[in-house]
Amino acid sequence: MSAQFPAAVLFDMDGTIIDSEPYWMIAESELVEEFGATWSAEQAYALVGSGLWDSAALLQQAGVDMPADDIVQRLSQRVLDQVAAAVPWRPGVRELFRELLDADIPCALVTMSLRMNAEALAHAVAREMGQPVFRAIVTGDDVSEPKPNPEAYLKGALALGVAIGDCVALEDSSYGAASAFSAGAVTIGIPLHVEIARDYAHELWDSLEGRGLESLAETWRSHRRETTP
Repeated sequence: MSAQFPAAVLFDMDGTIIDSEPYWMIAESELVEEFGATWSAEQAYALVGSGLWDSAALLQQAGVDMPADDIVQRLSQRVLDQVAAAVPWRPGVRELFRELLDADIPCALVTMSLRMNAEALAHAVAREMGQPVFRAIVTGDDVSEPKPNPEAYLKGALALGVAIGDCVALEDSSYGAASAFSAGAVTIGIPLHVEIARDYAHELWDSLEGRGLESLAETWRSHRRETTP
């Protein structure tokens, strides 16, 4: 691939490829209410982009009397069921996938969701595009430290065999953007349900609609580091 283009694009999943955050909020609220407690929108938004086991700990504090692993499994399955019923695509993402496939630029999915959710989404993307899009998947199952730790994005670049500084990362939350930014990727924040701190992204976009490969490449050329950390 020409040096005019990034070597790879690393995609967050929830809120970036699909608007699944409302699905997570429904799952959280249902679970908390099972235990006779309440779950506010403020509490739900505070979890956007965080690791699932961190979220489980906060749900336990809210009154969910279940082991953390069971909470994670329950939430993940509920979201998986909702996505299977209706895939809530984000604007512009499928058009960008097509351009990246046509240009043969490798992509990785880097998410704190469980592998079963990530693989289900990867299959849905492949069906939509008529071929697989992601050459690597890194999930919450694969890391010792969740986002905002840079581990997930470093693993994503490693799995693709490219330098992290030659990658563009797309994220919708401060947790995720901080992870990608600190790893060394050129980071584009696309906030949806929560704001992204300006210090955690090289650029902030309203959405991917009308933002194709050339927009990604221009951003990468503008912000890439001369040497990879």
